[in-house]
Amino acid sequence: MASRLIYGCMGLGGPWDAADYGPEEVSQAEEAVEAALALGITRFDHADIYGRGKSESVFGELLQGSPGLRARIQLQSKVGIRLGEGGGFGHYDLSAAAILDGVAGTLRRLRTDYLDLLLLHRPDPLLDPAEVGSALARLLADGAVRAVGVSNMSAAQMAALQDHLHVPLAADQLELSLHHHGFVDSTVLVNHPDGAATAFPHGTLEHCLRHGIEVQAWSPLAGGRYTGRHAAEPGSHDGAVAALVAELAAAKGTTPEAVVLGWLLRHPARIAPVIGSANPQRIAACADAEAVAGSMTREEWFALYQTARGRRIP
Repeated sequence: MASRLIYGCMGLGGPWDAADYGPEEVSQAEEAVEAALALGITRFDHADIYGRGKSESVFGELLQGSPGLRARIQLQSKVGIRLGEGGGFGHYDLSAAAILDGVAGTLRRLRTDYLDLLLLHRPDPLLDPAEVGSALARLLADGAVRAVGVSNMSAAQMAALQDHLHVPLAADQLELSLHHHGFVDSTVLVNHPDGAATAFPHGTLEHCLRHGIEVQAWSPLAGGRYTGRHAAEPGSHDGAVAALVAELAAAKGTTPEAVVLGWLLRHPARIAPVIGSANPQRIAACADAEAVAGSMTREEWFALYQTARGRRIP
């Protein structure tokens, strides 16, 4: 059975600069991908801006060097962000031309004929739903993409776009983690004064559940905040969360990474975490995530949430 985990390829290809990648970056990417495959991960997440295109290019080298690999995996990528001078953020662009050009570039760099899933990377305030729908219909008809979805969009934005699509949206990729827990706050703080300060768009996960839209979580490990990658000071808020994560990991005979991911997987929205480490050891540390989710009690789940939140829920 394929893992619910997705491997995020944003760390492949070297620094986000204009320099080209070399054999070292190809070797690093190969080790990371092999570690992901060893966990049963078969989905790989890209974006045309990752590494300024190098992440897709180095992955394309792996596909070319392993002819049977493409048939064993699913590839998804994102378009819709234009980089500015020096490689920093420029602006959003979900015009038809940008979508079509972005996909063509992605397919060229990945050295493949199609994407299993195309995601629109960020909401574009100048987005014309009819224009986007027409561009996506063309890509689907041509076989360049097999399914379409979004990233960082609310329920209302997805509904407005869906009106102009002849296929259902397949996924919404959002920042969700034990640290970025607004998706839980938006649920438990309905009809409570603290709810006004919750930035997560209320009803988004419920919309996804109702319409069969997969919820994918980017940065699910929150940069290693609670798993030892960054040392948390004892007695600090992060230190308290990290200590509880470590305690549960020890009790379950697993890793802190598996506990943090298991907390997400325990949610009924069937969240699919996108893990982005390029370190094979950190990738391997995620192996027990689904087993942890299956064994995590309500008490453990709420203890993690309330510790991360820093105060009890109403």
